[in-house]
Amino acid sequence: MMRHPVSPNTVLANTLHHAEDVLTPRILATPHERIVLVVGTQINGAPHIGTSLVQSLAFAMAVRLRDRFGIPTEVLFGALDNAPYELATDPVSGHYYQRAYAQILGDRALTDLVTALYQPLFTTLSQRLGIPHRVETYSQQQAGQHFRRTWLRILPHLDAARWWLAPSTGTPHLRVPCPRPDCGWAEKHAERTHVRLTDCETAQVAAVCLHHGAYRATITPAGGAYLDLATLYRNLVKELALSSPCGTLHVMVKGGDWVFGSQLVDEALQAVGLTRSQLPARLFCPQVVTDTGAKLSKSLIREGRAPLPAGAADWMLDTRLWPGTIAEYAEQLLAMTDILLSAPRHFFRSYSAAEIGRMVTEPATRSVPAP
Repeated sequence: MMRHPVSPNTVLANTLHHAEDVLTPRILATPHERIVLVVGTQINGAPHIGTSLVQSLAFAMAVRLRDRFGIPTEVLFGALDNAPYELATDPVSGHYYQRAYAQILGDRALTDLVTALYQPLFTTLSQRLGIPHRVETYSQQQAGQHFRRTWLRILPHLDAARWWLAPSTGTPHLRVPCPRPDCGWAEKHAERTHVRLTDCETAQVAAVCLHHGAYRATITPAGGAYLDLATLYRNLVKELALSSPCGTLHVMVKGGDWVFGSQLVDEALQAVGLTRSQLPARLFCPQVVTDTGAKLSKSLIREGRAPLPAGAADWMLDTRLWPGTIAEYAEQLLAMTDILLSAPRHFFRSYSAAEIGRMVTEPATRSVPAP
């Protein structure tokens, strides 16, 4: 049977009886008709163990919140298809350009990619635990009227938030890909991208394409150009859009590496007018690290810039290589989440790749979640 880790106590862990207690103040502050746990990831290749860990914890936490507070819960998976697929440098200006998965693959291929790489685990976890789930790509999100109206509403106040969103330059990265057929290149760091409101529901963007020079685009709530926002900027708009009172509490479920970045997002949200009580609820999951303490990075290992940590297996970088069925993989993940959620000191910490590998592969018996 899977043995429990030996975890040190911390200030936060010593304050809680259960890991979900960290969300109690937000749940009790106002009545909620449902709770949605929002978990997203860049779909830039096969998922690794860190992605699976956060996803399985989102489902397991949804069960605990539903059973404890008697509120219906669900999981919303955000598939970030605006991750860079191809990078290039302008030989004249030296500026970096990118084409994202959304511009290269198109809607049908993106749907097939998400279905192949992520949907099997989500479906298995959802059916196993009785927690409904939805999948939304960033392309679908940015096309939604509420998201676009939220972005348009932020624009007059962006000057107050821009140094929180881009502390090094003060320029939050807005990328509107070149609209020409078979192009889609956008300046990665938005040095020559400028936006202005022409009225409360229309923005004009001026940018420079890698191949076609200057171009203009229009963005409205109902349509117009593709609205690609860099990570912190995107989270500002998404979380502001989800903060509207509608009887739903959205909980942002993130890996532990997001702790530091979320501080900047919170400051930006307050800069555009939110109060502390309106900031989104967040749950930071354990981070998988190497023996040096760095986050386990499949890209660094794939590029040969870091070795596969001792005790880690190939399937941890590409979960398609798991030596078993998806049902067995889900069951082992859920058994591990039971351990991590059994005490706050097990949850609010990091784990080496070797320790996570041990916990996932050891024979396990699932327990009933704590009341």
